[in-house]
Order: sequence, then C-alpha cells, then structure tokens
Amino acid sequence: MEAVRILKAIGVQPERTIRIALWSGEEQGLIGSRAYVDQYIATRPVSTDPEQLAIPARVRDVTWPIQLLPGHARHVTYLNMDNGSGKIRGVYAQENSAVQPIFEAWLKPFNDLGADTVTLRNTGSTDHIPFDDVGVPGFQFVQDRLDYSTRTHHSHLDTYDYARREDLMQASVVIASFLYNAAMREEPLPRKPVPVE
Repeated sequence: MEAVRILKAIGVQPERTIRIALWSGEEQGLIGSRAYVDQYIATRPVSTDPEQLAIPARVRDVTWPIQLLPGHARHVTYLNMDNGSGKIRGVYAQENSAVQPIFEAWLKPFNDLGADTVTLRNTGSTDHIPFDDVGVPGFQFVQDRLDYSTRTHHSHLDTYDYARREDLMQASVVIASFLYNAAMREEPLPRKPVPVE
C-alpha cells in the first residue's frame, strides 16, 4: 500500500491498472490468491475422482487442461512481497530468462540500496505461484531473512514491533518503481508458455 501511496503522491498516471491485493489463507494453501486466479485468470477441470474429492482442494492432484479466462491476457504481471520486514535484495525471475535483463535495468537505480540480484531460480510457497502456474508472469521479491525465530513468525506473537522501518521504506520504493515500470512499459512483460499436461 505504501508503494502505491508513493506513486499517487508523485502524481504519476500509469498506462495500466495497478491493483493491490491482500490475500488470506496463504499459509493454508494459497487459498486467497488461488481463488482469485480461478475466478478471473484461468481454471482447471474439477476432479471427479472420489479419492481426490475426499481431500482438501489445496492438496489434490493438478488437473488439465488449463482454461484461460479473459483476465489472463489483461494481467501483465503479478509482483509479490511475502516476507514483511526485510530489505529487498532482488527478485526471483521464476526461470523466465526473458525478464532477467528487464528486471536488472529496473533494479539498477537501487543497487546502492542493496537491491541488485535477479535470480532465474524459482521460489515457491508464496502467492505468486498460482499466477505463475497458469502462465501469468508472477514474481517474488528476494528479501533479507527476518531475524526472529519461527516461534514468532506466523504466530500471534508476530507484531509490528518486529518490523524494521528502514527496510519497509526501502522495499516500498523498490516496489513502487517496479509497479511504475510494469504499468508504463510499452510491451507487456515476456511470458513463459502456458503450462500443458
């Protein structure tokens, strides 16, 4: 939200819509982001296998083929920041080699703030995965690890006291720049092929 506030404060008029999402159920199987993708971007056939229907949807086998919805073409990218506090160091390109030079150029102004890495590696378990799984360019930012234990992270003890103001300021500026560049880019970001069985 701070990244968008920055863009509004400086008065930019993006060529594309910038949408912010706060998902629920990420730790329970990416429930919110998967529901959004299913409703607006792409669907998969519902399994008719009784064994599959007896288990939670988030752990069922993947079904084919992917059916693209009108929103698939309209979503040019999905950028995800999952780790809260923790300085942004770069971005995972999710094996999309065509975006690597683009992201390197977008990060260049922030190299002196420590954001200088574009890795082709995949990272999972965050809300960019449902987008990437259906061919929408979805990316997760690389961040410093939080310095508190797993007993705090993702628990009722995880409070604002653990957030680092300076890290969040740096992250907001980097994300604002990525949002601006994605919204103003003449061409949509390069896509990987839509997965097939």
